[in-house]
Amino acid sequence: MKKTTATFLEAKSKGRKLVVITAYDYSMSRLADACDVDAILVGDSLGMVCLGYSDTLRVTMEDMIHHTKAVSRGRDEALLISDMPFMSYQVSVEQAVRNAGRLVQEGYAEAVKLEGGADVIDRVKAIVKAQIPVMGHIGLTPQSVNIFGGFKVQGRQLEAAKKLIDDAKRLEDAGAFSITLECVPAALAQKITEAVSIPTIGIGAGASCDGQVLVFHDMLGMFPDMRPKFVKVFSDAGASMQEGIRKYAEAVRNGAFPTAEHSFTIDPEIIEKL
Repeated sequence: MKKTTATFLEAKSKGRKLVVITAYDYSMSRLADACDVDAILVGDSLGMVCLGYSDTLRVTMEDMIHHTKAVSRGRDEALLISDMPFMSYQVSVEQAVRNAGRLVQEGYAEAVKLEGGADVIDRVKAIVKAQIPVMGHIGLTPQSVNIFGGFKVQGRQLEAAKKLIDDAKRLEDAGAFSITLECVPAALAQKITEAVSIPTIGIGAGASCDGQVLVFHDMLGMFPDMRPKFVKVFSDAGASMQEGIRKYAEAVRNGAFPTAEHSFTIDPEIIEKL
């Protein structure tokens, strides 16, 4: 059954946990969609796991459209959400609506995600008014890494915790259909989840959120550069892939591959006439 933003709202009302995973190309999308996930997020995390950047700030609209379009070809049922990259919505409301529209028109996204709370409410309202569903994102917002001084847990102090609860309520009022909570203490994430009627999707925010999201490469052990505390490796595909590559290299070097089984034939008489 096709998943939509209505699926998210219904899941919260029924207490059913939502499953979100990132994907960045057709093959990943096909694999994830076949596993009955609720949504596939084309995250700007592609800047790190696919493009080799140290953060997400270098990712462009063109990058996001390119990867979102590829992912759209691979899924049939999961809701497709695309991140709005750094500087695609910060300058003005008009810029935000225009770029959200590009992700839908050119990338075939069904919803967009943007980072921030009270400071982006006018953007969220305008994008929703343009009939584009919005997922909010508060807590650790990676596009603000230089302000935060690194990838750090957010909301541990009283005023910061109050602000996150207020931001979540404002995002709901602005029309967001869900909110990602990243690197927020579990007890605070529970308070936020209880404070809003839209689902919260946690990443490093504990088990009380209405759903969870993980980066494809992280949960399959495919990104060795860094492994945050909140990541659980569910299948060490990275190690399996390395083993396969080593076996391939060894087989090529010792002549074990390719064999006749992997080769094509031709009439011997034609060869004799050459």
